Amino acid sequence: MFEIIELKVMRGPNQWADQHSKLIVFKLNVGNAEASELQSEVLRIFPDAHPSLSTANEIAEAVKTIALELQRKAGMHAEYGAVLTTRQPEIFRIIFSYEFEDAGKFAAASAVKIVESLVQKQSPDIHKFIEELEDIRSDEDMGATTSFILNEAISRNIPYKRFDNGSLITLGYGRKQKKMRTALVDSTSGIGIELAGDKEETKKMLEDSKLPVPKGVIVYDKEELLEEIKNMQFPLVTKPLDGNHGRGVTTEINSIEKAIHGLEVAQKISRAVIVEEFIKGDDHRFLVINYKLVAVAKRTPANVTGDGKSTIAELIEKENQHPDRGSSQEHPLALIKADDVTKKILASKSLTLESVLHEGQNLYLKEIANISAGGTSTDVTDIVHPENVFMAEHIAKLFNLNICGIDILTTDVSQPLTKKTGAIIEVNAGPGIRMHTNPTIGIPRNVAKPIIDMLFPDNDTRIPLIAVTGTNGKTTTTRLTAHILKEAGHTVGYTTTEGIYINNHLIEEGDCTGSVSAQTVLFDPTIDMAVLECARGGIIRSGLGFDQCDISIVTNVSDDHLGTKDIETLEELSKVKLVVAKATKKDGYAILNADDDLVYNMQQFTNCKIALFSLNENNERVRTHCENGGVAAVIEEEYLTIYNGEWKTRIDKIANIPLSFDGKAEFMIQNILAASLAVMIINKFDPESVRNGLLSFVPSPEKTPGRLNVFKFNDFDFIIDYAHNKSGYMELKKFLDKTEASEKVGIIAATGDRRDDDIRCLGKYAAQMFDKIIIRYDKDLRGRPAEEHSNLLMEGIKEECPSMQVEIIADEKKAIEHAIAAAKRGSVILACADKVHEIISFVTEKQEKEQNKTINI
Repeated sequence: MFEIIELKVMRGPNQWADQHSKLIVFKLNVGNAEASELQSEVLRIFPDAHPSLSTANEIAEAVKTIALELQRKAGMHAEYGAVLTTRQPEIFRIIFSYEFEDAGKFAAASAVKIVESLVQKQSPDIHKFIEELEDIRSDEDMGATTSFILNEAISRNIPYKRFDNGSLITLGYGRKQKKMRTALVDSTSGIGIELAGDKEETKKMLEDSKLPVPKGVIVYDKEELLEEIKNMQFPLVTKPLDGNHGRGVTTEINSIEKAIHGLEVAQKISRAVIVEEFIKGDDHRFLVINYKLVAVAKRTPANVTGDGKSTIAELIEKENQHPDRGSSQEHPLALIKADDVTKKILASKSLTLESVLHEGQNLYLKEIANISAGGTSTDVTDIVHPENVFMAEHIAKLFNLNICGIDILTTDVSQPLTKKTGAIIEVNAGPGIRMHTNPTIGIPRNVAKPIIDMLFPDNDTRIPLIAVTGTNGKTTTTRLTAHILKEAGHTVGYTTTEGIYINNHLIEEGDCTGSVSAQTVLFDPTIDMAVLECARGGIIRSGLGFDQCDISIVTNVSDDHLGTKDIETLEELSKVKLVVAKATKKDGYAILNADDDLVYNMQQFTNCKIALFSLNENNERVRTHCENGGVAAVIEEEYLTIYNGEWKTRIDKIANIPLSFDGKAEFMIQNILAASLAVMIINKFDPESVRNGLLSFVPSPEKTPGRLNVFKFNDFDFIIDYAHNKSGYMELKKFLDKTEASEKVGIIAATGDRRDDDIRCLGKYAAQMFDKIIIRYDKDLRGRPAEEHSNLLMEGIKEECPSMQVEIIADEKKAIEHAIAAAKRGSVILACADKVHEIISFVTEKQEKEQNKTINI
């Protein structure tokens, strides 16, 4: 009935909402459907909803409202929503926030189905959709401990990446990053973790340090157990040698039968089983972080209290209804399960789940006090004796564990622990922290804070990030900026339309200008600088791959891709590019092209410092900006000049910089200005590093593929360039106008998904700069017939120059071979390439063959 069109998932800053990065965005075709009483139906299903069903379209508004409410009912945060009109009256753009990506996508599809049912006067099963969302949410659960620590990091604006939807988290960018999984961090001692995992070795270490531990032995089978018990006194405890979280533990063993049962339970976890004396006292967890005691909790096993009427099963059910109990990480207490352990305890007391306890009678349902088994916790941090504080911190140092949970049985933590008053039961690496952050009784302790303090004592979690966008020049500016920084001694990661590079090594080939590629660079542990090309397509598809940058560069905004992806005007395209500038930190810089009105005007929408660049040393905008203390880059008296207020620094003559092509390539000079300005700001206005980088960046097919790659043959020059839009052709014309040649031959093509007028315009500009033209076809015609490509180009060519000599050679390589074979002495052939790397290799091969032929002669 209704059709979802182009559902996109925003994962970072985007053009749809300034304050919301995680958004579902899709278009909905409602056709000519009519909706009556839809608002009242939505309110009947979701009484707490606040639908605004009059701003655009009742159906679209209902879909947005229900998508948000479904997520909320499933326990997820989803606050923002909007409905926008489009150029087609029956199609609306629906936008809403999500917490988990899969849940957001499911909510979108479900909301549409529900509204379809309501419009058809049917009653949809809302609970079914909510249950599905709850399952998705459960799958996304990273665990309470990881969640608490991550939320603390998020509160400090620390960037993070979650690996494969598990509990492995990377905090921070580049070399600043740290990894964590639950309460284990990458700086935690591996040997310490191993020692803590071996209970017998733990006990020996503690004994050697004269600390009180239970006496015990290790057994491997029933015969050994029975033999050892002869020399021990009941009550006893059995537990697996390398278990954790209380799994496989049996306590208060007072008979051989229960001892054998305890052995069987423990051997489900580990073949080796510890049998030790039972220590009377309350179970206490001491939490030590960075070798300082930060919290102590008394843990009480899951229990119920009788009311004289309810069965034990009913009391458990009633306790499980408590809002603090549940199966998700938001619930501080776990559900109590009547498992085999519970039934054994009941049987030992001649009870069953159907028994009724006397009023006020308390019954423990577990032998262990772990929170994960339904236990409760009481914070007792403030009453711990100083000697016990010293002991806990000393144990952490013995095991070299910077995050350490120590389990102690004692009747009173306010008194020093001795062999008579209790014992140390376990030392745990990666301890759970929920009992401390959400105690059942007592003061909640933010123990995630000292963990993050330890990982990032200076809160230094980010590396400098430069983001580059614009219509043309993005890739070259990115490459040049990365090169200058590398020459200055930095390890740089960068992304371009050609791939992902780490310290100049290509690790992924292809168009890598989207959010996923950005994340690959930012979370690489070897880099200390990132330069990211941010293309229109990636921003529209999923937003930016980062929340903020130190420097943004907008090279220009001009005609390209108009008529695609709902971008019809330059102003709409400018809004997409503006996303990058708006992501600049408050104390960072947006570097804007003062010669481009759309780019220059972006500053009114940003909340950061502004730097300008211009080819015109007399640009009034730049003059005013610098008079007010601003930073800028211009070409002044043929020198690349950086202004910082009224002070200016001359870097070098622009003609000396190889990328400028002797000062003739204006579009390359714009890239030089932007890159130089960015590095000057990042390196605190050190001109020497900029100069060295600029002079050592020699354009070539390797460094700047598809950007004015000049191949010198014996009798002619062959140039490869990726120009594919109006502004690119205009800049090529300026360059060719300064280039002497006996004849200028162009090999051109059209991009099939561009507007008819855009293609005609390319033909017109081609006719202005070439003496002869060869039309070829891209391999991907993008839905437009080949003949239509050439006809539109020909219309533009003939409008400008009716007598132009034009040939059509469909295949790109054959077109190049033909041009080379017919080349005149002193001529220039310029090919606007499709598959840049493939054509570079092809032309290189032709050049090498000519050179070999010359040598043989």
